[in-house]
Amino acid sequence: MRMEIFEDKAYPACGRSGCGAEKERNTAEDMLKSYIAFDLETTGLSPETNEIIEIGALKVQDGKVQERFMEFIMPSEPISARITEITGITNEMVADARSREEVIPAFLDFCGNEVLVGHNIIFDYSFMKNQAELLGLSFEKQGIDTLKIARRVHKNMESKSLEALCAHYEIDNKAAHRAYHDALATAKLYQTLAHYFEEREPQVFKPAPLNCSGKGRTEFPASPKQVAFLARLAAQKKIKINWNPETLTKSEASRLIELILSGGQP
Repeated sequence: MRMEIFEDKAYPACGRSGCGAEKERNTAEDMLKSYIAFDLETTGLSPETNEIIEIGALKVQDGKVQERFMEFIMPSEPISARITEITGITNEMVADARSREEVIPAFLDFCGNEVLVGHNIIFDYSFMKNQAELLGLSFEKQGIDTLKIARRVHKNMESKSLEALCAHYEIDNKAAHRAYHDALATAKLYQTLAHYFEEREPQVFKPAPLNCSGKGRTEFPASPKQVAFLARLAAQKKIKINWNPETLTKSEASRLIELILSGGQP
């Protein structure tokens, strides 16, 4: 069985047994007809102190990619070796990139009034909203989070990272941790999950207002990137951390990472 066409290539909705679906249905009748899938690469984990260095997005209509947005942003400071290791993005790659003052407004125009789709979307949205506000621009959007969907429909999966879910559904991601390819993989994942689970879990597939600002704001779960980096960092430093990846919040993960990098002990 094959799903919708992306970039002239079909991909399997579930090429393995035990995907957790009991029946197939007509995806086109129920899933979002039009949306923007997007992903960012950044110089760190804090929207307030770090910068966006790459934006990758695609506009999907009726299951097909209609437009793409792929652009680097020139950071105000050099990209660290640690970020290059994670993303593969070097200082040479952004040497001729446009400034945020040029790229951010262009991306906001690209988004228009579309619903956003992302994996742990609040992480990327918080960066984009913060950067937009610094330029005096508004970025109030509705979104759908494939991580939130996966936590509902795949409760027994050990990891619900984009990488793990793509492996589960045999979705090819040619360049993980590069913005456009992660955005494309997220769009494929969203359509696959909607095909199998939207009918039984309609609430989690409904677009909802994205909120990442204000005093007393809700704590959001740590992103898969944070969890993976924290685990790798702890292993490298031979530090034992008493933590639960499923309940760790974004702010707690940031605090732990900064503490370990500064030479402290959790």
